Amino acid sequence: MNKTWIAPDGQVRCHWCSATPEYLAYHDEEWGLPQADVRRLFEKLSLEGFQSGLSWRTILAKRENFRRAFDDFDFEAIARYTERDVLRLLDDAGIVRHRGKIEAVIHNAQRALEMVAREGSVAAFVWRYEPDMKALAAPQTASTSPESVALSKELKKRGWKFVGPTTVYAFMQAMGLVNDHATDCVARSRVDRARQAFSRP
Repeated sequence: MNKTWIAPDGQVRCHWCSATPEYLAYHDEEWGLPQADVRRLFEKLSLEGFQSGLSWRTILAKRENFRRAFDDFDFEAIARYTERDVLRLLDDAGIVRHRGKIEAVIHNAQRALEMVAREGSVAAFVWRYEPDMKALAAPQTASTSPESVALSKELKKRGWKFVGPTTVYAFMQAMGLVNDHATDCVARSRVDRARQAFSRP
């Protein structure tokens, strides 16, 4: 995570975004910026599940297709999906057609509704697991953290699927619960400022 590269514009960025042009825009415009929109939070958890065994590039290229197929990740709508919807999704060549992962999204949407009823907000629940700011002084090099382990454990306890500690940590990185841009990455200070200005749900 600490490795960097010099992008075509001459700026230093996290090395991982050099893998493909699509990653550069994702790195600059999304990754690490704090997010409280429940659809985007649910989307990211869902797409991380679909990514299992695949590359993020594959998922990112299909993200708009996933949004169309899954009602823009409105979990209230997805929670009402039936077997007919599962068959519709299995027939959709624009997404990853994996029955277990599709059914997990529907299942997790139902768990999200339970969380709203119990906690009031999925976003507020997730952001409880934001690490102490002192722990964010430098980027993580591990693929999990104590907080991702704790959040994963609690989600599993509540019946969520495809939410292992590594998946949850990738979610936390992307949604801005941590700032894991490399220390000298051009985006790190921008994300720091965004996190400071962000109103926690």
